[in-house]
Amino acid sequence: MTIRSAGGAGHARYDEIGRAYARTRREDPRLRARIYAALGDAKSIVNVGAGAGSYEPRDRHVVAIEPSDVMAAQRALELAPAIRASAGSLPLRDASVDAAMAILTIHHWDAEQERGVRELRRVARGPVVILTYDAEVSARMWLVADYLTEVAALDCAIFPPIDRVCEWLGSRDGADISVTPVPIPRDISDWMLGAFWAHPERVFDADARNATSGFARMSTEVVDRVVGDLARDLADGTWDRRHGALRKQDEYDAGLRLVVASPA
Repeated sequence: MTIRSAGGAGHARYDEIGRAYARTRREDPRLRARIYAALGDAKSIVNVGAGAGSYEPRDRHVVAIEPSDVMAAQRALELAPAIRASAGSLPLRDASVDAAMAILTIHHWDAEQERGVRELRRVARGPVVILTYDAEVSARMWLVADYLTEVAALDCAIFPPIDRVCEWLGSRDGADISVTPVPIPRDISDWMLGAFWAHPERVFDADARNATSGFARMSTEVVDRVVGDLARDLADGTWDRRHGALRKQDEYDAGLRLVVASPA
């Protein structure tokens, strides 16, 4: 069954961002393990902003919600087809699934952010699992702080503060909510923007850039400036003098946060 919606700006955005997902945004087993643990023993799950299906359990009943045709077309054959709907109006009854998940997606819900998060809580009998970024922390990563400064301002505007997400999930109503920092490993297979912390040379890979919302939202002029400035600083050793110690680190806190809420 397919339910179509206008999808809004986030829909069109992911029609562009999603084109290189199959190569650059592959599911990482360590991150997957964290998400599965947070889902607990839930047998039925709604995955909102499901995209190509990364981190979606294969051994449970999943209702996938994804407005972008480009993203949905990249879903593996063993995954359920995605229902075309938006986060702000989930086509599910109250408490109709055991759990709900939203993985690196709520910042794309635009005007539907609060309503979408509350919808996750409405339809789930058990845990709601959200993976998102703390924009104040992610702004400190060298790529954003030194080169892509426009993203710092953008992220502060589009990523809801973690305490606000907790409020939407019901923190004032006594819901049990945990917020856990998720350090990003050097060798993570999911090339989200935070994963660039260990790989400055990855900035020169157009597919890698374009599969991140940070770069994809920038103008050609900004991207060209970042690529040029970083190329210069790598060539003359400036980057390594400033950030070379990162080459010896196994993981880094780029602001990734796992928010898990259970009903009161």
